[in-house]
Amino acid sequence: MNRSARAFWLRSPGHGELRDVTLARPAADEVLVRTLYSGVSRGTETLVFRGGVPSSQHAAMRAPFQDGDFPGPVKYGYLNVGVVEEGPDELAGRTVFCLYPHQTRYVVPVSAVTVVPERVPAERAVLAGTVETAVNALWDATPLIGDRIAVIGGGMVGCAVTALLARFPGIRLQLVDADPGRARTARALGVDFAAPADALGDCDLVVHASATEAGLARALELLAPEGTVVELSWYGDRSVALPLGETFHSRRLTVRSSQVGTVSPAARAGRTYADRMALALDLLADPALDALVTGESAFEELPSVLPGLASGEIPALCHRIRYTDTGLT
Repeated sequence: MNRSARAFWLRSPGHGELRDVTLARPAADEVLVRTLYSGVSRGTETLVFRGGVPSSQHAAMRAPFQDGDFPGPVKYGYLNVGVVEEGPDELAGRTVFCLYPHQTRYVVPVSAVTVVPERVPAERAVLAGTVETAVNALWDATPLIGDRIAVIGGGMVGCAVTALLARFPGIRLQLVDADPGRARTARALGVDFAAPADALGDCDLVVHASATEAGLARALELLAPEGTVVELSWYGDRSVALPLGETFHSRRLTVRSSQVGTVSPAARAGRTYADRMALALDLLADPALDALVTGESAFEELPSVLPGLASGEIPALCHRIRYTDTGLT
């Protein structure tokens, strides 16, 4: 039997297409997954779509199941939720999350999938990769009870960090963004919102996720003495100027990076990638995180949807892709 599927490929920067894929029969330690939903991680995936990955970062930016190479042709993506159609008895019929690109069906090792808890809807589980990034960021940031915190950048990652911080007791928290429309998202997450000029200062911690030079500069301005900026933005091939003069040294400020590619060394000893992903999926039981999904399209529409996401014509945090089962052929 010919096992076929369809996948989204970036043919060249700015041009995507759907391609037929032939699937191998799963081995004993593999699963065949039928995709229910995938998610477009707007910041990273639109940067890839525009061809903005610098050559020095081609290896570092590879997704776990990427095919092809930057700038294209390349099959890229990492937010996928599906149901196991073939595999070990304990996984058959289970809903799972996998760091897989946009494809109707796929075969991966058992170790590559994480079971979605029954209390987490599949529609929301597409956020698992983003919430995993937020978990790692907060392990790096080590917020404390009573901290004064700002999150600058109300995109997908910034809002995920905000949603998790909203559970911390006794903190002062603001989501800061130049787009006043993000105030609606902040309300859904139960936190205060401010434009950059109106944000509260004297912060012990600022998490920066706006991917703008102005946002990073504002993050430093909002810090209290001895405060820390945790930088989550990835700028691709853009250079960024950072104001390290004036009071940066006298106030003993810190800028530190956080990146999901490694488990934070601040995490409890022995935590693995699998542990981190399982935690992210468990945290997705909170329905407030539905606010991060701001649009949905059918898989067949993806070649026309991604240009709109990349240009900003389609405003989105996470744009969810819906799949219709057509059966194996």
